[in-house]
Amino acid sequence: MAMKSAASSAIRSLLSSSSSTFSRNLHAPAERKKIVGVFYKGGEYAKLNPNFVGCVEGALGIREWLESLGHQYIVTDDKEGSNSELDKHLHDAHIIISTPFHPAYVTAERIKKAKNLELLLTAGIGSDHVDLKAAAAAGLTVAEVTGSNVVSVAEDELLRILVLVRNFLPGYHQAVNGEWNVAGIAHRAYDLEGKTIGTVGAGRIGKLLLQRLKPFNCNLLYYDRLRMNPELEKEIGAKFEEELDAMLPKCDVIVINMPLTEQTRGLFDKNRIAKCKKGVVIVNNARGAIMDTQAIADACTSGHVAGYGGDVWPVQPAPKDHPWRFMPNHAMTPHISGTTIDAQLRYAAGVKDMLDRHFRGEDFPEQNYIVKEGQLASQYR
Repeated sequence: MAMKSAASSAIRSLLSSSSSTFSRNLHAPAERKKIVGVFYKGGEYAKLNPNFVGCVEGALGIREWLESLGHQYIVTDDKEGSNSELDKHLHDAHIIISTPFHPAYVTAERIKKAKNLELLLTAGIGSDHVDLKAAAAAGLTVAEVTGSNVVSVAEDELLRILVLVRNFLPGYHQAVNGEWNVAGIAHRAYDLEGKTIGTVGAGRIGKLLLQRLKPFNCNLLYYDRLRMNPELEKEIGAKFEEELDAMLPKCDVIVINMPLTEQTRGLFDKNRIAKCKKGVVIVNNARGAIMDTQAIADACTSGHVAGYGGDVWPVQPAPKDHPWRFMPNHAMTPHISGTTIDAQLRYAAGVKDMLDRHFRGEDFPEQNYIVKEGQLASQYR
């Protein structure tokens, strides 16, 4: 289905239009840069929608603009291993653009190889595919398009909550397989109204989710390192929880909305999952590695977790034998929530804006920086 809007038209127009001593960036607008973009392949779908700019073929819609400025733009989906297309271009690349949906893992080893590297851009939100400490030590700038797909992810989280709470997937499979067994669905299908839903993290996405849940008349809780504005808290009707482990057993549904950091990696291990209410539903569109992979699979198998859904995996693309593919009552997909067509247009426009600023030697919007002048953004410290 093709949909057009004034916002999409404005972003398409933007796409088609033609600092510090610590950093090793040399801002010379006339200097020819080599830019490597790593995106998922569009394949047969690439030509079906002119706004499908987030794939290799779409190349964020900035190829003509970059080449008109004299820059070299290499785009690939081949990112794994020392013989990958990405590695072939590391030695003289100035800028690498990647996405959370098909991440180019920029390790310390790759950073050492990339002698000319100045800038790492994430087309979307979440830059944990970069070794941020190594990037900071090397004087690189790391930035992302903050806010570009927060609506997209929040809407997807609401979708997965409903899919799991209403036990939708078994009914869908029955329809596809020519079956009819109402009891097989209804015995574990519930209303969302009256349930307690807690978000672990209440940043941009967490707040949007809570706002969208308000009309469902749920009991809304949130845990975050920062308490939201009291007026907004009252407007949403959400209650702040000071301790994560105190909030978990109260929740019928838990949604993960925090970045992946050294502190949050493996946060939901066997012990923490055991603190959740039996029969809890967990939705995680944040990062897969926040979960202990086997602990989640075991909890779904035992029934302690009634359903687990999300689009993020510890490594992406996920291996074919990953245990989350086979655990019962899951609503897993590839990493898709933040790459709707609308989101693609927003983060493509944001990438173009930052590239233009970089070429001109200008700063980015402050909220976009993940690493600047050797310092990590507060959420990654």
